[in-house]
Amino acid sequence: MLTPKEIVKELDKYIIGQNDAKRAVAIALRNRWRRMQVESPLREEIIPNNIILIGPTGVGKTEIARRLAKLSKAPFVKVEASRFTEVGYVGKDVESMIRDLMEIGINMLKDEYAESNKDLIDHYVEERLLDAFYPKPKGMDEEDYKRTREFFREQLREGIMEDKDIEIEHKRNIRPTMKMFTSAGVEEMDFALQDLFNNIVNPSDKKKSKMKVKEARKIIKAEEEQKVVNMDKIITDARERVEERGIVFIDEIDKIVGSGSQHGPDVSRGGVQRDLLPIVEGTNVMTKYGIVKTHHILFIAAGAFQGVKPTDLIPELQGRFPIRVELKSLDTEDFKQILTKPKNALIKQYSAMLHVDGINVDFEKSGIERIAYYASKLNSTTENIGARRLQTVLSYILDEIMFEVPGEKGKNIKIDGSYVDSKVEELVESDDLKKYII
Repeated sequence: MLTPKEIVKELDKYIIGQNDAKRAVAIALRNRWRRMQVESPLREEIIPNNIILIGPTGVGKTEIARRLAKLSKAPFVKVEASRFTEVGYVGKDVESMIRDLMEIGINMLKDEYAESNKDLIDHYVEERLLDAFYPKPKGMDEEDYKRTREFFREQLREGIMEDKDIEIEHKRNIRPTMKMFTSAGVEEMDFALQDLFNNIVNPSDKKKSKMKVKEARKIIKAEEEQKVVNMDKIITDARERVEERGIVFIDEIDKIVGSGSQHGPDVSRGGVQRDLLPIVEGTNVMTKYGIVKTHHILFIAAGAFQGVKPTDLIPELQGRFPIRVELKSLDTEDFKQILTKPKNALIKQYSAMLHVDGINVDFEKSGIERIAYYASKLNSTTENIGARRLQTVLSYILDEIMFEVPGEKGKNIKIDGSYVDSKVEELVESDDLKKYII
């Protein structure tokens, strides 16, 4: 398990600045590992220190939480508090975030189990494709059959046959969505009733279909993965991972803060807070995979808190988010670093995409400085959307290049300050600015 300093170092590879927030989440993540080393029953008494990240949009709140989940290989779900409604109203109930988290945990485990059995699955897929492509003719000499089969095997491995037509027998893909009304709201159910329905409509549960090899490969692979996966074990392991390592990121939590009104929307907002409280405190949530306990799930909330304060949340909910970190707005210097330093920096992304078309793009220092300058200026004169502004500015600067240059392989393009000015300066000064750059 990484130390807090090592966690921050990993976050630094993707997120510029916001050191206080990185420090807080790094400690929270390490504390989860520390708790697991403590003997029971004391271990069960140690609850996570949930965090509220306070700051405007586009400063890295979501990215910090998302990268944290990747580092810990934890099930992670992002929800928007403004989408929830109070129990009794039509809409999404707060328990759905835990059901979604459990689904993600299940899919994570499925992928891991499939990856650990990848060689075996690939072998079965290849054999089934060969059986479909070249069934053994009656009376054919065994050695001739093996020789021809190996010839087709090489063709498959070289990708030569991917667009060839093939007929395979596979399970029917009828999976009706059953909706069930419960006290918790409307829950999408996908359980054994489907099998009952399929057996009534399609007793054989299998059919033959003609398709391309590349399509058949996907279907056969999915079937073979199901064969090697122990679903009971996956559910057990996923539930444990969700309960002990799951992370729920609740965005826009400031949007459920009422303004003091005793009627209308504010009542519903307060109701959402009260519904959210037991989930964060620790409760049992029923999912289609069984009960999931939320006592040790880490909750990270975030909001701009413009016009309201974290202290405007109901007191009980405030107490469940003891760690509060304020993220600072981004300036021109931050934008320069965001454009170049992270492993997934925007300039690296655009350069890689254009390289696919054989185009070499060189972003010079002066060009980067002007991109950062215009992004900062736009944020100060229109809606401040933080680092997301870089995406809109870059998209506008590169629009003509990305449209015109495909097919001109080997072309070198230099993006310097003059080029950026020629594309953006007039637009920035235009009264129609909002029409072009959001």
